[in-house]
This record gives sequence, structure tokens and C-alpha cells, in this order.
Amino acid sequence: MRLPIFEQFFGVDFSGAKKAGETIWVARLEPVSRSRRRKVPPFRLTSLDRLDTLAGTADRGPALRFLVNHVLVSEAALWGFDFPFGLPVELFPDRTPWLAQFAFLAEWEEAAYACGVECIRRARLVGEKMHIRRATDSDAKAPFDCYHYRIIYQTFYGMRDVVDPLRRTPGTAVLPFQYRKLRTAKRVVVECCPGSVLKKLKLPHQNYKQPAGGPLTHKRRLTRHVILDWLSGLVRFDDRFRRVMMRNPGGDAMDAVIAAAGAALAVPSADHARIARHPRYPREGFLFC
Repeated sequence: MRLPIFEQFFGVDFSGAKKAGETIWVARLEPVSRSRRRKVPPFRLTSLDRLDTLAGTADRGPALRFLVNHVLVSEAALWGFDFPFGLPVELFPDRTPWLAQFAFLAEWEEAAYACGVECIRRARLVGEKMHIRRATDSDAKAPFDCYHYRIIYQTFYGMRDVVDPLRRTPGTAVLPFQYRKLRTAKRVVVECCPGSVLKKLKLPHQNYKQPAGGPLTHKRRLTRHVILDWLSGLVRFDDRFRRVMMRNPGGDAMDAVIAAAGAALAVPSADHARIARHPRYPREGFLFC
């Protein structure tokens, strides 16, 4: 399966909160020409913005509509989003296709939490576990299942308000569900978990977020320095961007850059033929980490 040639790589640290624009960050990387004489990072960070700054509003509905349009105007682009693109196959009748999940989400209007409770009810009908992880969640050691109460708002609004309109658009291929669209794709959209990227590379994946705000604790400051030292070997960024990533309390700005870099590394090197043939990935999603 032949991928488009990517000229820009985006990472989005996502939120399903009412004021989602306040905590969603969008990072943009560009490839750097490699030199045989000197070792340089393969990517350069060219922008790092909070979504409300780009969209002019923090309100979830209009902010997410802006985000969708922001994706659609990009070309030769790979987008890595930090939210689940699908739900476990066990929650639906056997052989239910991925597209049917969007009809399920639409039934719940704005009741994301109630949708998560329904997922728990369905899980208990098929076994003793309330929380079923997708195959890719286990493979990539994702921190939560995709309808956990801490994740359901991201899953619900990410799938319904971002992935659903994108999957319908000519020129956009959402993987691993739309490999058939790769031939004419101007942009590719994938799921990438920054925490799973850090785990895979055996880097610190805890104690760098401080959502309560305030000056970073000593431990969190040290952990961020470790992560940024690794990241600087992969992505060139100036002191301005370093300050943004160090000072953003929740770690969302840093996660957006990690999502972009993680997707940029994982998608070109993935075994897409195997992923497309997998019995679960094309119906519930795959984490490109």
C-alpha cells in the first residue's frame, strides 16, 4: 500500500471538554534535508498553537468545526490525533463494520457520559469485565480503554465531530479504515497516543503533566527536560517553543509535538498490509506509535 509523500506532519493533543479549545494544542512539523556532514534532526517544529488561538473561540462545537476545516485545507499532510478512532468490537454484534459505530454515537446527542455507561452495560453482557480494551490498546500499552470515564468525552466528540466529517471527505484517508482512499489522498489521518510513544521508547511517561497548574514541581520539571532532550534529537525547535512546552501546565503542548513526531515515524514504517488484514484493527482502530 503506497502512502502519499508527506511534506508536513501535524499532531493534535485532543480534549472533549466544553471549552475544548483551551486545552487542545496543534503542532506542525516539516521534514529537514539531511546532511551527510552533520547530524541534524529529521524534523523542524514550525508552529505550536492552542486551538482557541487559531479558532478564535474555546467553545467545543465551533472549535472542533474549525479543527476539521484546518485538516481539510492541508495537503501532503499526515495528522496524528490523540483520541480513539473506534470502540471495541465486542460492544457490537458480530461482524459489525466500523461505520456503524457513528450511528451508535449519534443516538446519544450530547450525552457522552451516558454513552460510556451504555458501553459498560454492553461489555457486561459479553463477560465479567466492565472495561474491554481494543487490541491496539493492549498492543501499544495505552493508559485507558477508550470508554473509560476519563477518556469517553475525547472518544465521543473526537469520533463524532472530527473523524466522522473527515472520513466522508474526498482526499482524506482515515487509517486503518480507509486504505482504499490512499491512492487519491491529499492527507492521511491516524490515531497516535503520546504516552504510548514514550513507553515504546522507554522514556518517562508519567510525572510530566501538572493539570492543576502553578509552577512545575521539581520532579515534573526534571521529567520534562528528559523528554525534551530526547525530542530535540528528532525535532529541531527554538527556545520559544521549548518555553511553551515547559510552561504549559497540562503537558498538552508537548503531547501535540510527540503525537506529530510519533505519527511521522510510525506511519511510514508500519506494515500496512498486515494491519489491513487484521481481524480487529479495521473495525476498531490502530494506534500508530
